[in-house]
Amino acid sequence: RCSVDNRVTRVAWLNRSSILYAGNDKWCLDPRVVLLANTKTQYSIQIQDVDVYDEGPYTCSVQTDNHPKTSRVHLIVQVSPKIIEISSDISINEGGNVSLTCIATGRPDPTITWRHISPKAVGFISEDEYLEITGITREQSGEYECSASNDVSAPVVQRVKVTVNYPPYISDAKSTGVPVGQKGILLCEASAVPSANFQWYKDDKRLAEGQKGLKVENKAFFSRLTFFNVSEQDYGNYTCVASNQLGNTNASMILYGE
Repeated sequence: RCSVDNRVTRVAWLNRSSILYAGNDKWCLDPRVVLLANTKTQYSIQIQDVDVYDEGPYTCSVQTDNHPKTSRVHLIVQVSPKIIEISSDISINEGGNVSLTCIATGRPDPTITWRHISPKAVGFISEDEYLEITGITREQSGEYECSASNDVSAPVVQRVKVTVNYPPYISDAKSTGVPVGQKGILLCEASAVPSANFQWYKDDKRLAEGQKGLKVENKAFFSRLTFFNVSEQDYGNYTCVASNQLGNTNASMILYGE
């Protein structure tokens, strides 16, 4: 808007050195620029669908009693943040190094932060476009969220999934006492990424799935060895072996009579 009075004889709007309007005459080709008012008190233009290239100085030039006067206004264009590049999901072995990148645009330049989406995580782990993790541990696996904010609109967020691979670790393997003729169960629990493959041995002999009177049930984090009708011959030492591409581990347990 440009306020004028009845002494004004000529008016014009300029963008830098280009004339947009002279009186009621449009001098620019841009269809987004329109004349809103040319009255005895106001000379106003409107820019529709504002773009970042519209930013800059605009000058209202008026002629009064043959004396030119100008009034200048600076248009600042704000742009909501937008994440234009972010790292892909990654799978890495424990102890390796991870570099995550999050690039965002906006006006003013957005602030970028990284945080680990984890119950144990508190606050930001990086206030930068880049997140570096040296010697990553299994506890540092999970989703990492990049947030870009500049107060023009709500922050934009995107997530990257980091999978940390590690060899099996047997967390539970207990010996069990079962009377002859009863049902007996030996349980072997192991955590691993990727999930462990399980094998059972009695002394040095591998137990096969479908062996008479036995059932082997393998899941992602445990293996269950079931004896439907325990006999004296079933008593003894059993070994559970858990393995994946990164290594293997084993634990021994005893099935004994009461």
